[in-house]
Amino acid sequence: MDKLTPPGTDMPSWSKEDGGSRVPYWVFQRDDVLEAESRKIFQGPTWNFLCVDAELQSAGDFVATYVGETPVIVTRDADGELYAFENRCSHRGSLLALEDRGNVKDFTCVYHAWTHNLQGDLVGIAFKDGIGGRGGMSKDFCMEGRGPRKLRVSVVDGLVFGSFDEDVDDIEDYLGEAVLGRIRRVLGGRKMVVLGRFTQVLPNNWKLYVENTKDSYHASILHTFFTTFEINRLSQKGGIIVSENGGCHVSYSEIDKVAEAEKPKKDIYSDQKIRSKSDLQLADMSLLKSFKEFDDDITLQILSVFPGFVLQQIQNSIAVRQVVPKGTDSMHLNWTYLGFEDDTPEQRRARLKLSNLIGPGGYVSMEDGCIGDFVRRGTKGASEEQAVLEMGGRSIESGDDRITEAAIRGFWSEYRWRMGL
Repeated sequence: MDKLTPPGTDMPSWSKEDGGSRVPYWVFQRDDVLEAESRKIFQGPTWNFLCVDAELQSAGDFVATYVGETPVIVTRDADGELYAFENRCSHRGSLLALEDRGNVKDFTCVYHAWTHNLQGDLVGIAFKDGIGGRGGMSKDFCMEGRGPRKLRVSVVDGLVFGSFDEDVDDIEDYLGEAVLGRIRRVLGGRKMVVLGRFTQVLPNNWKLYVENTKDSYHASILHTFFTTFEINRLSQKGGIIVSENGGCHVSYSEIDKVAEAEKPKKDIYSDQKIRSKSDLQLADMSLLKSFKEFDDDITLQILSVFPGFVLQQIQNSIAVRQVVPKGTDSMHLNWTYLGFEDDTPEQRRARLKLSNLIGPGGYVSMEDGCIGDFVRRGTKGASEEQAVLEMGGRSIESGDDRITEAAIRGFWSEYRWRMGL
């Protein structure tokens, strides 16, 4: 990896020896860090999740989304291709799309009626030639090349990614073979259907949530729902995959039928004297009912792509999550729940039940939403202190256990390289 230019000379020091195992809290708190992230990460040579192509079925369909804090429009034009460009008028910078999604023939700005086509090109200016020989644009004004910035677009098994950098690595190389294979395990060869959408407004820095998604260590400790109903326990078979640069990861657990049959009576969580089970029970156990969907016994797979994308498979709940920064102390988490065209009505019902159970208002993601705020509040006034990320050692290697913070260390390794820190 080449060294990139540091964000600023007044940035606090961060020892290179710390790698990804020590993270200073100022990196979550400073406005100049956020500004550098916008330039070097979100608008740099990275691939950012935009939407799923199931939302763009027909010519004229569009989705308004974000890359970092930059508003972006994704469209399908009459040629059948997908295009992405800034949601910004060429004239005075107003938003072009005011709705989250829809179908249009073009984008005409409400401010002064400058018109852009479905590829983002400026194609029309109200009163360009003036009225009665008076006013109008300068005679030498040229509309060509005046449109908002465009993004390079790539699609992986129905997931639409975009990059502001034309020279970014091809998406397949960016993901790596192992991560790409795990995307295809969940989505490959199937036509997606959008079942629902949610947005969580979280009171924490975006990186705290990204850490959380890569943290296989916490999943069955914070989320007692997982351990109570034995959906995910650290004693189960599983592991993590970390990409070569560190920024992409997969965590998974699976049912080991032999081990389950011989399961000891002792509870390893109780032995650790940690909160692991709830006395609460579900009134309707059908909420946990699942069906055989994959050729393996993996019941949970969480996959992330640097900087801010997550693909979730928890039993039959399939969802994608998009991380959108909103300042240093806030973010939006956009969820899209997925099914597939060949789902039976019973399978569709099972997906919806599971998705409601573990979604933003359910038993898992609500806790993840809280914990980021607990960290934000706990580290106020401690900007020079550091988080310790040494569970599983200091390496960022893949492995066959999940009692590790290797994937988080991988994220910080790639983050520091891209930021020049």
